[in-house]
Amino acid sequence: MTQLTEPYSQIQKVAAWVVHAVTASGVVLGLMALLALVDNNAKGCLMWLGAALLVDGVDGTLARKFSVKTVLPNFDGATLDLVIDYLTYVFIPAIFIYKFIALPGPLELVAVAFILLSALYCFCNVNMKSNDNYFVGFPAVWNVVALYLYVLDLEPGVTFALIAIFAVMTFTTAKFVHPFRVPHLMPMNIAMTAVWMISSLMLVLQQPETPMVLMVPWVVSSAWFAGICAWRTVRDYTQGR
Repeated sequence: MTQLTEPYSQIQKVAAWVVHAVTASGVVLGLMALLALVDNNAKGCLMWLGAALLVDGVDGTLARKFSVKTVLPNFDGATLDLVIDYLTYVFIPAIFIYKFIALPGPLELVAVAFILLSALYCFCNVNMKSNDNYFVGFPAVWNVVALYLYVLDLEPGVTFALIAIFAVMTFTTAKFVHPFRVPHLMPMNIAMTAVWMISSLMLVLQQPETPMVLMVPWVVSSAWFAGICAWRTVRDYTQGR
């Protein structure tokens, strides 16, 4: 009698669970960010959120490399990722903005509501990605928005306007690049991501000072991604997509 063998080895299953554990570590990083926020430690909060962003940037690549969806078909890593992302990309950054970023007094809660509600649509949108892995609509990266608002220290009215604009853009077909998934210019996108993350970290640590030597690479890398997103959006618009 022929004995049936499992399609995947124990080593493959262990590797897949390790990848899920890497994803799950984001909730601990989120907890640390929340504790820093409670302690009025804005820099600490942003640094923990940055660590969570880094984990989220690499766990998808690991999941595909180790085929976790097929090796562990009864555990939904995508749902795990979405739960943690809403915490670290949206909920904690929204509280961070409410607590540390100057907003027009009567509109503070309105701004936070814009963030939380628009992000729900983003996370539930089954057409969130284009065929070439661009995000369609603003991808609820409110952790990144929080960082920019903290470093730039804009006027309250301008800050509220920007939050409203990004929230509305969630419902548009504007394209936003995923540096680790979009094939077009991927090596350059990854290099610019590294420049942006390092300069962002140093700028947060240097606050309230903004040394020009750090602002230049930060602005250049930011402009690179803004340009890529604008190019892809305009291209689709001119082609009637």
